[in-house]
This record gives sequence, C-alpha cells and structure tokens, in this order.
Amino acid sequence: MTKPRKRGATVAVIDIGSNSVRLVVYEGLTRSLIPIFNEKTLCGLGREVQSTGLLAPDAVDKALTSLKRFRALCRVMQVGRVFAIATAACRDASNGPDFIAKAERICAVKIEILSGPREARLSALGVISGIHHPDGIVGDLGGGSLELIDVRRNSVRSGVTLPLGGLALQDLAHKSLKRADRIVREEIDEVQLLTAGRGRTFYAVGGTWRALARIHIIQSGYPLQVMHGYSISATEALDFSRRLRRLAAADMLADIEIVADARRPLLTYAALVLEHIIRVAKPKNIVFSTFGVREGLLHEKLPEAERNKDGLICAAEELNQLLSRSAKHARELIAWTDRLVRVVKLRETEEDRRLRHTACLLSDIGWRVHPDHRGEQTLSLVVNGNFGAITHTERAFVGLSVFYRYAGLSEENQPPATMQELLTPAQLERARLLGAAFRVAHLISAARPGVLPATHFRTQGRKLMLVFEHRLVDLVADRVGSRFRQLARLVGRAGSIVRR
Repeated sequence: MTKPRKRGATVAVIDIGSNSVRLVVYEGLTRSLIPIFNEKTLCGLGREVQSTGLLAPDAVDKALTSLKRFRALCRVMQVGRVFAIATAACRDASNGPDFIAKAERICAVKIEILSGPREARLSALGVISGIHHPDGIVGDLGGGSLELIDVRRNSVRSGVTLPLGGLALQDLAHKSLKRADRIVREEIDEVQLLTAGRGRTFYAVGGTWRALARIHIIQSGYPLQVMHGYSISATEALDFSRRLRRLAAADMLADIEIVADARRPLLTYAALVLEHIIRVAKPKNIVFSTFGVREGLLHEKLPEAERNKDGLICAAEELNQLLSRSAKHARELIAWTDRLVRVVKLRETEEDRRLRHTACLLSDIGWRVHPDHRGEQTLSLVVNGNFGAITHTERAFVGLSVFYRYAGLSEENQPPATMQELLTPAQLERARLLGAAFRVAHLISAARPGVLPATHFRTQGRKLMLVFEHRLVDLVADRVGSRFRQLARLVGRAGSIVRR
C-alpha cells in the first residue's frame, strides 16, 4: 500500500533564470524534498543583457509562453503553494521590471527578484539541504552570474556575485574565448573568499556544470549515472576542463550529443570559470550538486527543527513508509542491529551507524519484485535514488547491504564488480555483514513487527547466541540456524540458537 498524497500538500517553484525558465513541483514541503514534476525551457533571457541592457524580445515571448503552461500545470496538479523567483537577467535588465509585471499576472503570484547575495545564500542552503555536513565553497553558475559563498555544516557566510554566468560571459567577451579568459581571470583573482577554499571541497551548482559532470561520467565509464554528489579530484577536474577547451578550439563540441543544443556553446565558458576557480581556491575535490537555489528557498521555509533533521534518514523513512511491508518492522530492525553491534563490540563511527540505520529502513523495499531479481533491482533503486545527503560511496554501501539481504553471500550471486569497486575491502565486508544480519532478521520475522524485540543476543567466550523468548520458539528452524551461523562467522564467532 502506498500513502495517498494529501490534497494541496504539494509545493512548486517557478525559477526564472538567465538561461532557463523552470517549474519544479515537490510532493510536499519537507526535509527530504521529493520532486514529482520537473520541466524547463531554455529561453536565454540573459543572452544580451550585458551588451544591450535588455532582455531579448524573442526570449521574453518564449519565457512568457512557458509561464502560461507552468501556471496551467499547477492548476491541473492542484499545487497547494507556488513560489516564484527570478535571478540575474531580470535584476540587471532595464526592461526586467516590465517582464516581471507580465510574468506575475500570468503566474498569479509575487515573483521575488533575488539580489546577488540573496541568490548566493539560497544556493548555499540548497547545498546544506542536499549534502550531509558540507564544508567548502559553493559556486552556483547560472546563465547571468556566478555566486560564490562559504559553507560549513549548517553555517553560511556572506557571498559574492560575479557577471560570469555562461550567457553573460559569452556576451561580455563577444564570443571570444581569449577575451573571456582575461575577464574571468580578472574577476576571480579579486575574490578573497576563494582563498578559504584551499584543501576543502568546491560544490558546483548549476545546469552547465552538471552538463560537464555528465560528460565526465560517460567518458570515464563511471558506474553510476547520478549527478548529485558526483565527486572528482580538483586535479582531474582541471585536466578535464582544459581538454574540453581544446575540443572547443577544434570545433568538436557539436559531437557531444548528451548536452542540449542551447547549452552546448556555454560548456567552454563553464569549463573556463571552473579552471580559474581551481587555480585560485586550490580545493581538494569538486562535488556536483543538483540541489541549489530552488531547494534552498524551500529549505529556508522549513521550521528549524525540520531543517536540522538528517536528509538521508528522512528520505529513507519516506521510502520505508511507501514501499516496505511494515514501516514499524524496519524501525525494530534498527534497534535489533543496534543490539548486535553492541554485543559483538563492532567498531562503528557515527557515519557507519547512520548508514546502517538507512540500510535497515530500506531493507524491505524490494519485496514486490520477482525473487530472482530483488537483489539487482533494489541495488539499482538505492544507488539511483532521487534523494540527497549521501555520497556515491555511501549509495553503493547501502545498496550492496540490501543486495546481499536479497541475493545472499554466495559466489554465484555477486553484485556487479564496478559497484564493488566503489568501496574499500573493509566497507564491502561490512556491507556483507549487514546483509547477513538482514537475512536472519527477515527470515525470523517475515518482516512483521513485534517479533525481533523478542529475540536477544548473548555472548559466551567466542560464541554468539541468538536467544528466542518462549512464545517464539516455534519460529526456530534449521534455516534460521544456518543463516545465523553464517552471520556469526562474519564477526569471528561461532553461532548458536537458544530457546529460553
């Protein structure tokens, strides 16, 4: 059974950017935002603002037409609340106020024209929403501007805005890459906050940087196609940016079919900006974030207690509620594995514990799939899930833990080697251990609540015992014993079942 969506609970953000105009509808205003509809139109509102001071007439017409459709979609989807924002092109163009007035009449909502510092702050809040405990510099590259801001966990410092968005830079440089290089160098060299990025992470936000990441993922043969949380070293990003510029010089970017035609000419400018940021900030790595201004806007509107929740746990709880046979059983499984970790004295960091709890919540979401394919299908669902606050390595760990729960630990049923290679041997062994624990727990309980709390772990020397309370003794079987002995071997113990 899936939860019915509450009428009027959905929220939407209309984002009028310098390059694209987008509508995103979310299932609700929650800590773990779940997009249920996402559509954009590449209008290019900001393509002539730097040279003419005006939004291009054809771009305005295209944007207003898109906004009419977006408003109609919101009515059809019975969206409860609609928020609308506009960024650099609309705040810089002299005909921006006239366009916004027309847009507000169409959308029937007030449109907030974001200042540069405000846009930077919302970008940072978006990264906080989608990255667990971020620490570094956020860079949001749009069509009209680049916002830079320092973020440490939930703390946001003041930011700066620069006229280095792809369309703006192309316009300023009159489509000369040599002139663009000089403009970017002069602008970036003046930004003091970038010096605080040394050895930290640079969080790349924005559609054109995501396009760069998509190209890199495909060219490198990386096993995951998820953009959010994709991480590469700064050295590798620098080399890739320079290679992309060489492709542009050789007029070979037209061969990159995975990028939309309207965005393709901006790739070189995005690579150029990233190159100079790496040169000045000297970050350790680049992490691409699909969470940005829109998510930051909604994150800001949450009550403080909700903002402070763990986004990953919230997403896992939502999936548990929607897809598991019993949401309560998953919470009991968390307590059951807590007891196992405590009894066998398994060393566990706070991050290890967080991922174990996530895996518990997701351990039964594949039960509707055919038994022969539950392992691989659930692995795919987890590693490709549309949620944040998790790295790609963590996706692989949680996904493999649930894979082993369904597929078992035999050599005949191994996950793809490319997925295993995302983990260290120690992480892979821990995923196997967790999968083995799930296999015991779900076999005992049939995923029903009220059973696991009546089983207990004990140790005696090198022996690990699973004790069944008297009312559950009929659940004991040879298969339960063999699975528990397998689990015990993984923690270096001999295993046995005890009837109280």
